[in-house]
Amino acid sequence: MRSYQNILIVRTDRIGDVILTTPAIAALRQAYPNARLTIMVTPATREIVEDNPHLDEVIVYDQKGAHKGVRGFFKFINYLRQQKFDLAIVYHTKKRFNLICFLAGIPNRVGFKNNKFGFLLTHPIKDTRPLGDKHEYEYCLEVLKYLGVDAQVRDLFFPLHQDSEFWAEDFLRQNDLRARDSQKLIAVHPGASCISKRWLPERFAELIDKLFWHYDAKIILVGGPETISISESIKLKLKNPVLDVTGQTTVSQLASLLKRCHLLISNDSGPVHVAAAVNTPVISIFGRNQAGLSPTRWRPLGPKDIVLHREVGCEVCLAHNCQIDFKCLTAITPDDVMQAVDAIYQL
Repeated sequence: MRSYQNILIVRTDRIGDVILTTPAIAALRQAYPNARLTIMVTPATREIVEDNPHLDEVIVYDQKGAHKGVRGFFKFINYLRQQKFDLAIVYHTKKRFNLICFLAGIPNRVGFKNNKFGFLLTHPIKDTRPLGDKHEYEYCLEVLKYLGVDAQVRDLFFPLHQDSEFWAEDFLRQNDLRARDSQKLIAVHPGASCISKRWLPERFAELIDKLFWHYDAKIILVGGPETISISESIKLKLKNPVLDVTGQTTVSQLASLLKRCHLLISNDSGPVHVAAAVNTPVISIFGRNQAGLSPTRWRPLGPKDIVLHREVGCEVCLAHNCQIDFKCLTAITPDDVMQAVDAIYQL
């Protein structure tokens, strides 16, 4: 195994992607205990990797802010060049990041070759991820094999920041809630990046009312600003009260809140992996079964987690252009989710 002293990990995509890279970060630290490990992320995921004990530094690439435009682009490249990295592991396969690492003069560049800029990698790897034969965390570890690192790490990691822990405790106290005792505290995340991943708001509303009556559960709606309108739609259909922090939490605050919940019920989206990383059971509702987007690759990794997915005979998934009204999602009923909830509470 070749020795590297200054390693850059490029993971500039979404919340779930970054969390599912944390086993690979741990494996790199085990393999290179004396190396300097740095990760490059976006502002949206900075909190996920800050205070990770396996990392020495976090670099934030802000394409819409500090590094906007041609001037910002080359300013960032110059900064990376000054860091004198000897290896870049490029997990985010956008052309931009292959180019950045090349122009920054990083001599060894490992990553998936799936675009025209793959030739800028010194160690291009055939990208089999669209086949969806493995979980994303396994694909992340597999990249390290090209460095001679054969790791079996599985545990996810999310650092719980003290200020977010205080915020979560204060939130529970103000709402007269008790974390993980006899009172069922259930988080619901109704958002997702694509409509083909979103269970219907009326289904979520029916489910929440069932949880209220069957379990006397306290329900908290969670999600980013893009989910606010969905949460509002759900609340209009509810017969019972619900707490709503949609668009009001940072990623770190969300992690601290989910840590105190008994359960998260969510579409296939980033909060699923946040919950898994803080050991909160998850019920994840999957629609699309396109190979690279299926539960095989993106399911939550907790020991009690349950995935709900229905095969409806689609040979090709048309995603947001679905011609059968997202039958894969509508085939999942609130009673199906309730059965999954029952199963988790009986484990």
